[in-house]
Amino acid sequence: MILKEDVNNLTDEQIRELDNKYCSWGDTAHYSELPKIFSSCNGSYMYDSKDTPYLDLQMWYASCNLGYKNKRVSEAVIDQINTMPGIAPKFIYNYKALLSQKIAKGMIKRFGEKGRVHFNVGGAQAIEDAIKVLRNYTHKNRQFAFMGGYHGRTIGASCITSSYRYRESYGHFSDRAHFVPFPYCFRCHYGKKCENCNFYCVKQFAKNFESEYNSFYDRKTGDCEFGAFICEPLLGTGGYVVPPKGYFKELKKVLDEFNIVFAVDEIQMGLYRTGKLWAIEHFGVTPDLITFGKSLTNGLNPLAGLWAKEKLIAPDIFPPGRAHSTYSSNPLGTRAGYEVMSIMEEEDFETSVNEKGQLFLEGLKTLKSKYSVIGDVDGLGLALRMEITQTDGFTPNRELCDKLQEEGLKGDLTYKGKKCGLVLNNGGYYKNVITFVPSLYITKDEINMAIELLDQLFMRLER
Repeated sequence: MILKEDVNNLTDEQIRELDNKYCSWGDTAHYSELPKIFSSCNGSYMYDSKDTPYLDLQMWYASCNLGYKNKRVSEAVIDQINTMPGIAPKFIYNYKALLSQKIAKGMIKRFGEKGRVHFNVGGAQAIEDAIKVLRNYTHKNRQFAFMGGYHGRTIGASCITSSYRYRESYGHFSDRAHFVPFPYCFRCHYGKKCENCNFYCVKQFAKNFESEYNSFYDRKTGDCEFGAFICEPLLGTGGYVVPPKGYFKELKKVLDEFNIVFAVDEIQMGLYRTGKLWAIEHFGVTPDLITFGKSLTNGLNPLAGLWAKEKLIAPDIFPPGRAHSTYSSNPLGTRAGYEVMSIMEEEDFETSVNEKGQLFLEGLKTLKSKYSVIGDVDGLGLALRMEITQTDGFTPNRELCDKLQEEGLKGDLTYKGKKCGLVLNNGGYYKNVITFVPSLYITKDEINMAIELLDQLFMRLER
């Protein structure tokens, strides 16, 4: 039995022994043979038991856009703990209403649309609630979603997540979405070249509506079997793929013609990750519904939710109790969310994130010119990608991608003469893409550090 006073003195070996004996391996820690153990974090860094700093370029899967242990957000949560840490969702309190106001007014400013905000605990739960809002409004249970899209691992969210791996152990999914190829131009589904394809992928999608025998749409009645298209504006787990600038405008024309609701998942890409509050702002279209989460609380007390146009979520359309949970709009989460949104209103992240993103991308391009195993680099704001390939610059190289991550976690890299490590994450269709998700407060020196440390990793492993 571990005594209370000994908890902070556990060795890595003792922690690993406890984990091996008592913890489920189904909650993702054991992707690597020996998962890394960290002891603390601050700003852009994680620290191991030897106090070695590791520059974190994935920030808890984009849950800490404002850096670890952000003082202002932490103090707001402590204040809420000392004021009112919990309340049942059948009651109203100040920060739920105030945070909803901030988000809703921001949507009016950005999209010219009135709507309402609905909360739940995590991103997958927000997706579940979004599906309920969409089904309630359209009276249809089928949706379109993207190949490569990721929306969570609950049953409903798995239905609209394209990876079969997330469904294969759990039986038949009768409501599985129809998956549409994402405009992944480096690996085009149709073998086209982006510069002259004239949005061939959208045209192929539109063809499905030409005849009732294509199964989507009855031109005589004007009825479509699919009520909504749920999408990420940039693929997240799918590899931080950035679509061509005009893609969503072309897609939205098709959706509008056939009365298909346009829902956008901003759980990973929202909150200035791409240099805009919402990533979809880059593409000149207005969504009917947006889900958000992750960095809304900067990693403190999970909170997620959705904003939907008034026509989808007004009380006479979506009445009390249609979708809620005990912790759905918890005070600690809404207080943290209010502080995060306040910071984002006060600071010019649009300028700083785009400037830092360009600097980071230039560094990645330099590495690409140096190493033949880097097939593609791209990004929007501080959502960046590096596709690891064989020396032909195209064939996916997951083995090297995995080695880069493991090598970075050894903690034996150096920067300015000091020992350090590097925290990376991978994604993509072939798990061969390093996705870079640094703190929005990352400094120029830390960006230079990231590029230098990556250079060290490639020098070790490319041969």
